[in-house]
Amino acid sequence: MISSQSQQNAQHFAAPLLKWYDANKRDMPWRDCGDPYRIWVSEIMLQQTRVDQATPYYERFMARFPSVEALARADRHDVLMAWEGLGYYSRARNLHAAAQTVLEQHGGVFPKTYDDIRALKGIGPYTAAAVASIAFGLPYAVMDGNVIRVLSRYAGIQDDVRLPATKKRIQELADELLDRQRPGDFNQAVMELGATVCTPKSPDCSTCPLQQSCSATLSGKTAEIPYKSPKQKIPHHEIVVGICKDENGNILIAQRPDDKMLGGLWEFPGGKVEKGETRTGALIRELKEELGVEIIPEEHLIEVKHAYTHFKITLNAWICRINLGQPAPKPKASKQLRWIKISELHGYPFPKANRKVTEALMKIDV
Repeated sequence: MISSQSQQNAQHFAAPLLKWYDANKRDMPWRDCGDPYRIWVSEIMLQQTRVDQATPYYERFMARFPSVEALARADRHDVLMAWEGLGYYSRARNLHAAAQTVLEQHGGVFPKTYDDIRALKGIGPYTAAAVASIAFGLPYAVMDGNVIRVLSRYAGIQDDVRLPATKKRIQELADELLDRQRPGDFNQAVMELGATVCTPKSPDCSTCPLQQSCSATLSGKTAEIPYKSPKQKIPHHEIVVGICKDENGNILIAQRPDDKMLGGLWEFPGGKVEKGETRTGALIRELKEELGVEIIPEEHLIEVKHAYTHFKITLNAWICRINLGQPAPKPKASKQLRWIKISELHGYPFPKANRKVTEALMKIDV
């Protein structure tokens, strides 16, 4: 039961926010569509990608898989190809698996309750709340980075927002302030405000609909709130990969195991440079371990720097020759191996760093 005071606080917050949202919300292809499938896909894409970056991927994905049934019946290879460039490929695999669950257990109809939505693979509390509120009008408040920033500033919460206790406090505040009549619009309004007005740096407080009751604005602490403790130093890894070619000019690619990072994607065989190793020494060792063959690095092709969420890499690629008189390479560390023509590389989903290698490879005659 929500107290009268809580209801009053919620109305004081929601009324100006929703009025602002109705007048200022951005046009997005998934907004106001009412389709839980499209809302779900958009929310998964937006978890680590800005709206402007996600939109072309979303439109291509929807053109390729216009319904949950179409996605469920698709080959996973095609799903990963459609997802290529967005990163976080486990999300694409989970989308595919969850669509199959919807087809098999719900008759192809997207579930309409929070618990059933939450039970789908890859859907956490945020996504379940977003889909439940936006698609079905259910009273569940979302909490993402934008919401944390808006509400911590509004309520003057100065505790470390990385701490679970602080996040719990903000979630409880979001639940209290949620507009029960328009929960989906409320959630989108808070996120929209955080993305366009209440930004991490230099927020535009003069245009904020909540400025007159925002604690951070009134106390001059928008630069200090929210407070985040420093991140741990991100580790860096040296990676080497080999582009092995045969007498016909075909090159060898390997598919990553399903249960590993970037599972199901294709790559060039290789691995980490260990302490004390040279890059070419590491490449010879890695390909012996992964393929069971001895190779000779012949030509350095490209160096690629890439950052993942929790670590960074510098990847160096060499064109290699497999020593004569050896058995065929075997997939000792991968799901499968394939010899393909260079012209066929675009038909396989690669991680972004490896894709830069394929682009360099297309430019030379190997």
